[in-house]
Amino acid sequence: MKIAIESTDKVVTLNGIECRIWEGFTESGIPMHAYIPRVAVQEGLDCSQFEVELQEKRKPSFAVEAIPLRMIL
Repeated sequence: MKIAIESTDKVVTLNGIECRIWEGFTESGIPMHAYIPRVAVQEGLDCSQFEVELQEKRKPSFAVEAIPLRMIL
C-alpha cells in the first residue's frame, strides 16, 4: 500500500506518547489518517530542507478535528 500524507496541527496522546495526526489518501484514493509519534531521515544526510518542510502544518479536516479524545486508546 502507498499513501500520501500531510501534517496537521492536531496532536493527541496515545498510550502515553504524543502523536501528530497526519491526513491523506491511499494510492487508490481512500481517505485516511495516521497517528505518528516520530519521523526521521537517514543519519548523515543533509536534512535542513526536511526540517523546514516538517514545520509546515495545516488545520485538520472536520472529520479528524472531531475525533473525541475518549475514542483514542
